[in-house]
Amino acid sequence: MKILIYMLFLMVGYTAVAQQVLPLYPDTIPGSTVKLSKEEEPTLTLYLPIKEKATGTAILVIPGGAYGFLAFEEEGVAIGKAFAEKGIAAFVLKYRLPKKESMQDKSYGPLTDAQQAIKLIRSNTANWNLDSAKVGVIGYSAGGHLASTLGTHFGTSYIPNKDNISLRPDFMILVYPVISMNDQLTHIGSKINLLGMDPSKEKVDLFSNELQVTKDTPPTYLTHCGDDGVVDVNNSIVFYQALQKNGVDAELHLFPKGNHGFTQRLPVKEWLDPMLAFLEREGFYKNSSK
Repeated sequence: MKILIYMLFLMVGYTAVAQQVLPLYPDTIPGSTVKLSKEEEPTLTLYLPIKEKATGTAILVIPGGAYGFLAFEEEGVAIGKAFAEKGIAAFVLKYRLPKKESMQDKSYGPLTDAQQAIKLIRSNTANWNLDSAKVGVIGYSAGGHLASTLGTHFGTSYIPNKDNISLRPDFMILVYPVISMNDQLTHIGSKINLLGMDPSKEKVDLFSNELQVTKDTPPTYLTHCGDDGVVDVNNSIVFYQALQKNGVDAELHLFPKGNHGFTQRLPVKEWLDPMLAFLEREGFYKNSSK
């Protein structure tokens, strides 16, 4: 119904950057063991570009927060608006935080929501005038871990998907991401929140995404600071190396200083333009201002 309402806006010439909040699931939430409150339900917030700027490309925006909270405004809303201004439809994900009290297996809760988000976007590309082969993901910090999990675990569906809609993002942008669950690299808070205090080696390896890269992993843009005091820069480096080893197109931007969350302190142009240049080189974006 909400999608239908939005389409009516389009039909009468609604041209501003539109915001719409959609429930992620039509009814039952996979893996949930309790009824969630309205505030806890996972959602997608849409920022669609005006018709004159629209490129047909879409991006799922995944905020960070160490799997303990969501930095929804600074790593979600602000990012969605910036991409929409450049003609890329942005979908900001409010995903469930892993909680053993409300999930059958809390480690799969966020991934389930990310897969459902990709499925929902691809299911409605015709409605939103999007190219189903240009649907990517951007993730920040622990959201970068979730984004890279989405991009390396798409071969297994954790959601009902009777139409076999592709759950693989076409590209990934990972910003100061947590990649590994290995104690030498990981952000310990994110690991504990996602996997618990004493996870098995099998579970640690499964969610150490540098170990899950294959030749089918999507093209990836990574950026990080060498002095990041929260998430070790080597998370990005080992993921880049794994991508290179498997012949996947990858671009790595490292800065000597800036610490964690550095893109939040830069003018939008400084962090966004290199991402758009990467997407243009990979064939996912066309800069209409050229």
